[in-house]
Amino acid sequence: MSGSGQQQAQGKPRPRTGARVAAVQALFQAEQGPTSAETVIDEFVRFRFGATEGSEGFEDGRVHDVDVRLFSAIVRAAVREQDKLDGMIAEMLTTDWKIDRLDPVLRALVRAGAAELTMKDGAPAKVVINEYLDVAHGFFEGDEPRMANGLLDRMAHQLRPAEF
Repeated sequence: MSGSGQQQAQGKPRPRTGARVAAVQALFQAEQGPTSAETVIDEFVRFRFGATEGSEGFEDGRVHDVDVRLFSAIVRAAVREQDKLDGMIAEMLTTDWKIDRLDPVLRALVRAGAAELTMKDGAPAKVVINEYLDVAHGFFEGDEPRMANGLLDRMAHQLRPAEF
């Protein structure tokens, strides 16, 4: 993901968006190796957050403005509830499309969004969906954002039916 437009709107920092981008990156990283959620969270807080001189966006995996509490909550929830979330995702995919066939970044993004939708005191479902759609557009140029939108929308209707 490059450029600061994804994290900054009209020059304003967007730490909650930064948290969501970082959560997708962290979940992707955690899936690549046997790393605990706490280790990944610690690594991101220590080495991936904050601006470096001369950088403006998400260069080299860095995230400038981050709501660390939200980031940590999303990663912990996604890892803790992964089997449940993966089951929900799998139910929404067609029978010939298995969850392990999803692009690993897309899988991390949908898990992060689904985890956030499970949070009782989280942002409204429509906000969560829109935020992850924006994040998806930062990672993908093809049909993946549309797929993420559809999956998260269906999950939101299941997890938070009172909001619709």
